[in-house]
Amino acid sequence: MQKQPNLGSEPIGKLLFKLAVPTITAQLVNMLYNMVDRIYLGHIEGIGTQALTGVGVCMPLIIIISAFAALAAMGGAPMASIALGRGDREKAERILGACTALLGCIALLLTAVMCIWHRPLLTAFGATEDTIYYAARYMSVYSLGTIFVQLALGLNAFITAQGFSRVSMLTVLIGAGLNALLDPLFIFVLKMDVQGAALATVISQAVSAAFVLRFLTGRKTNLRLRLPHMRLDWKLLGPCVALGLSPFIMQSTESLIAVCFNTSLRTYGGTLAVSTMTLCTSIMQLAMLPLQGLSQGAQPIISYNYGAGNAARVRQGFMLLLRCCLVFSVTMGVLVLAFPQVFVGIFTPDKALIEYAIPYVRVYMAGTVIFGIQLACQQTFVALGNAKCSLFLACLRKLILLIPLVYILPAFIGDKVLAVFLAEPVADILAVCSTATLFFVVFRKTMAKLSAPAEMDKNA
Repeated sequence: MQKQPNLGSEPIGKLLFKLAVPTITAQLVNMLYNMVDRIYLGHIEGIGTQALTGVGVCMPLIIIISAFAALAAMGGAPMASIALGRGDREKAERILGACTALLGCIALLLTAVMCIWHRPLLTAFGATEDTIYYAARYMSVYSLGTIFVQLALGLNAFITAQGFSRVSMLTVLIGAGLNALLDPLFIFVLKMDVQGAALATVISQAVSAAFVLRFLTGRKTNLRLRLPHMRLDWKLLGPCVALGLSPFIMQSTESLIAVCFNTSLRTYGGTLAVSTMTLCTSIMQLAMLPLQGLSQGAQPIISYNYGAGNAARVRQGFMLLLRCCLVFSVTMGVLVLAFPQVFVGIFTPDKALIEYAIPYVRVYMAGTVIFGIQLACQQTFVALGNAKCSLFLACLRKLILLIPLVYILPAFIGDKVLAVFLAEPVADILAVCSTATLFFVVFRKTMAKLSAPAEMDKNA
């Protein structure tokens, strides 16, 4: 089992490497986790295409379920880290307990909603007469495991927040490995088709949740989950939920954005344009996962030292995160712009689609070059517990800029398909400029305020 790193004294570079590598690995494994069901379902003889499409229709609901885990925990974990930095372990454990209780309540509510209304919800998200049968069969089983999804995803954030990133990674690896083993058993041997895939996922998430709970109630953890703390204390939960709104919005709006892009491209460019958007989002996901892993690895370092009042280590942690994110985003962006055919070829062998997609991939990914700035600043706001700024930035890029631009730009640009793809880099560049400006002003004030007590102590 991983030894807990000293977030307040170990060299920042060593800490970031130690924490980020497992979180990046977990992000990549999690992406594969989500692909396994589709790979197996697509190979079911006779119904593979319908089954695959039906499960694809379920993705918006699955994303929303995951987003609620982020609402409860992705704000609670940084607040617990800050409390630990201040030496208040009791408060950190009460935050953990309160967030666990909230995750349980959310899970019960979501389970009821999904069990009762999954068919009309699936229809609203695009299920057709051909796919609703398979989509409904999948969700009828998957919804029963909502409690495991909430606990596995939500409480894992509290393991990462303590610096146990390898344990956090192991949680994901256990679930992914078990899912890969159970899928062929349930789908092909027991002939359960989509319900087998859903059952494999539920069992895998249940095992991951059990592993997380075992760790958080064991001897190795610095934050222990205690039964008396598992209650809805809104004085503690209020700031956590406010901070969690940022990752919640970032995750839950993915489905809305996909609908906006796809409906516009279907109108202006047809099937090839929609397929190209699928390729673009897949490449973007490939580019973003390491950046998300880096920021998650840096979060405990920044939060803990902010709570400890160590402004120098907070600055050092942010600057290292910013440099790493920017180097990666510039490298990745340049590679995609220079060799788009290589990245497109990863996801499709269709020569006609590759030829059609190349110019649009270049346009769509153009803003990636500087996007490391956006993610480093936005996630640092979360790490510092700044709910207002993190929430504003989460809304800015997607809701305020990107979605309106998808509809505005085609009105001014002759090539309507190009205009839709152009919405992404325009939104990215505007968001990066706004985020960097806001961060420079707020971060400087925050660090000055954090440094003031230390300076007063020196003068005294």
